[in-house]
Amino acid sequence: MTFPVPSSRLHARPVLMTRQCLIFLLLLAALVSLPSGASCAEYGKDVTVSLCFTPGSNCTDKIIREIASARSEILIQAYSFTSAPIAKALIEAHKRGVKVAAILDKSQRTAKYTSATFLANMRIPTYIDAKHAIAHNKVIVIDGAVTITGSFNFTKAAEEKNAENLLIIRSREIAKAYRENWHDHLSHSEQYKPKY
Repeated sequence: MTFPVPSSRLHARPVLMTRQCLIFLLLLAALVSLPSGASCAEYGKDVTVSLCFTPGSNCTDKIIREIASARSEILIQAYSFTSAPIAKALIEAHKRGVKVAAILDKSQRTAKYTSATFLANMRIPTYIDAKHAIAHNKVIVIDGAVTITGSFNFTKAAEEKNAENLLIIRSREIAKAYRENWHDHLSHSEQYKPKY
């Protein structure tokens, strides 16, 4: 599969980008936050990437389908998380025995009612990462095999109003790097206590 680049943007003839090159560029963009001591790496051929763009596609439904397929573990890192459908899917996974845990930005601690409160009240381990100016990650790692990332915040606005992108990456190797990064952030995060 090739993707044309408009010639008006290049002041020359159209350039075609191979699927492998596009996947490499997408993964490079997605791997902005590797674990301590890690460096950028190329990943093998056992990588599949599904893409979703808003407006126009229902990225929230794609995330919910992935959460519904989880068998053992879901790790979330989120800057802004107010999506009721995604929070509900996480609760359903938790109820069926999937280990669910979330690390959220400190802004979620001070907002009136957020998914931090909802998740913590449902007894899902929820943590606040206040070490950074903002904890701007938007990541879900499922069963150590699937990584969901991109610019897409887990919000209604991301789905309905914003121009966003979402990558669903199927690769144990990539999921391992994101899982390790999640645990690195957990080590300096504070537990968010339930309100009731």
